Amino acid sequence: MRLNAKQIAAYTGGQFLVDPIDASALMTGITWDSREVRPGWLYVALPGERVDGHAFVEAALRAGAAGALVTDAPSQSCALLARELGAAIIEVPNTASAITDLARAWRSHLRGRVIGLTGSVGKTTTKNLTRDVCAAYGSVVATKANQNNELGVPRTLLNADPETAVVVVEMGMRGRGQIAELCDFVRPVWGLITNVGESHIELLGSRENIARAKSELFEALPAGVGRAFANLDDDFATFMAERGRLSERSVALSGFAGHPDAALRGALERESAACDQAVWAEDVSLDAEGRPRFTLCARDAADHDDGALFATVERVPCALSLTGAHNVDNACAAASVGFALGLDLATIAAALGASVPEPGRQEIIAARGGFTVINDAYNASPDSMRASLATFAATDVAGRRIAVLGDMGELGNFAPACHEGVGATAASHHLDKLICIGELARHIAAGAEAAGMDAARISRADTVADVLEELDALLEPGDAVLVKASHFMGLTRIVEGLVN
Repeated sequence: MRLNAKQIAAYTGGQFLVDPIDASALMTGITWDSREVRPGWLYVALPGERVDGHAFVEAALRAGAAGALVTDAPSQSCALLARELGAAIIEVPNTASAITDLARAWRSHLRGRVIGLTGSVGKTTTKNLTRDVCAAYGSVVATKANQNNELGVPRTLLNADPETAVVVVEMGMRGRGQIAELCDFVRPVWGLITNVGESHIELLGSRENIARAKSELFEALPAGVGRAFANLDDDFATFMAERGRLSERSVALSGFAGHPDAALRGALERESAACDQAVWAEDVSLDAEGRPRFTLCARDAADHDDGALFATVERVPCALSLTGAHNVDNACAAASVGFALGLDLATIAAALGASVPEPGRQEIIAARGGFTVINDAYNASPDSMRASLATFAATDVAGRRIAVLGDMGELGNFAPACHEGVGATAASHHLDKLICIGELARHIAAGAEAAGMDAARISRADTVADVLEELDALLEPGDAVLVKASHFMGLTRIVEGLVN
């Protein structure tokens, strides 16, 4: 972001309560956390249930903020400080809406390719892989962590400069219309949907309704110049292409898949939309630590010379630093973006191999007690639970495999059945111990027992302290512990307790 105080006031419909010493001086960053403020940034005072950002305006100014957006008039001392420092204080009707207003205006300054990315599972990992692949093409800005909501999405745009080559915007959603609202100001030119799973089924009621909500991204792509990226392994890929009217609007379609047969079928069995590019994996295997090794393949419709589609196939070896076979799909998704940008497969494979996981997402930690902790506690859904358990089962472990699984959120009336299904999956992977924490996780325990797991190997816990106490008595050198649940369960405290 490079906007001056006059522009910021104009774009947000604000008025100056304190005039800046230089209204043409550019502000180069934005935050609503006074601890993040850097000299020359804009601080936004967001009201909250527990903390009101207006209480930290003075702290932000002292940290170097060149301006502040507020809805409440500042105190006399705060206004005096702003005048002494030459900073602007701008009053707006709504500070949260003002962030979106700024992003909407700033979007017109961006000359690079803006890519929207959504999906039920794997959004953040795919975003990170896409970011790392795009970095081989040019400068790139991507959503930080999983800041994919009404505040994080506009901030991603505002973090980009006009010269940024690629902006990767992760978009989360909990209901119909939310992706469309984000696309209204993001204005993505390319759009990638990782998959359609069961996340948010509580509010949407069915996978078809989830697919309708996700397909709002494809619907927003510009006719004639847009490009959609669809997972050909997903049974709703064609449905979402049809919802987006891709063929009718001349929006190009790139297909990706972690399974070659699905890629071939999806690419050639065109119904409402034709894939002009396809990226997929062959010869997938996992090493001793569960990291995928495969052949990355790609083909372009422009390569045919005998009337046959996709006559030329490129292949290169690829090895991920991430763990789990499910990440092959995520890697192919990112590779399809790089391929569409014109990168060669060897460059793409190198970027994929160098990409590392974020903390809390299949993070492997060697504890001082000689055992291993797999920290996958950042979030969870039925699909990601199954993928994480499969990865855990495929990893070489000298001792015992112990899984600590907690509640999954946003499943509504489907929650008991979804948790029981995860329990059945856990039973099929021959765990040495299954510890279930939380009220809903009791259904995981029940599902595992119903699927034939020995009840003596299943325990139920109510608190983090209970889990740590049990593990303290149980763990031995060589053992491995998987920790996974939805973020609200706070199971990172178990990870911290085990590691520290």
